[in-house]
Amino acid sequence: MSEKPFSAACERNRDPILALLRRHFADRRQALEIGSGSGQHAVHFAHALPQLIWQCSDRSENLPGIRLWLTEAALPNTPAPLDLDVAAGNWPQVRYDAIFSANTLHIMGWPEVVTMFAALPAITSADAKLAIYGPFNYDRKYTSASNADFDRSLKARAAHMGIRDFEQVDRLAQTAGFMLLEDAAMPANNRCLVWQHK
Repeated sequence: MSEKPFSAACERNRDPILALLRRHFADRRQALEIGSGSGQHAVHFAHALPQLIWQCSDRSENLPGIRLWLTEAALPNTPAPLDLDVAAGNWPQVRYDAIFSANTLHIMGWPEVVTMFAALPAITSADAKLAIYGPFNYDRKYTSASNADFDRSLKARAAHMGIRDFEQVDRLAQTAGFMLLEDAAMPANNRCLVWQHK
């Protein structure tokens, strides 16, 4: 049997993120996680928020690892993960009242980030909330030396990667009909941004 994937970063940031989700997702019923990665966040959040159906999604190559986490946890509110490639546009035909994504915007190319936000109106309910975790620049400036180093390492891996500018991302959210509710400081110079559909 394959070994479950493990992300140390997920272990470190899951509780600070959960504290924010407890406030913003307390009245939500169906969440879509875009880019579930290892699956660790899904198990932790779905266990803590049992009223919420937590739908994992990721590219096909990451689904086996996510399934291992979901199968072991055996939670009633984590259905099988969806094969979702933002660039391919194979979005689910369901409307969610919560969308979550962690550490994805700096991995995707900017055109994919634009595509993701443009897809949100078709998959969200009228009052949906959107929470995105990760590093962001403000006024086109790094918020820390560690983020500058991280951005350089991303660009060395692939030219399309990089820390995104908060202002540009917020404009995409506004264009999709979402208004910023909170910009919360998180561990390791990350942020968690929460918007709600107007």
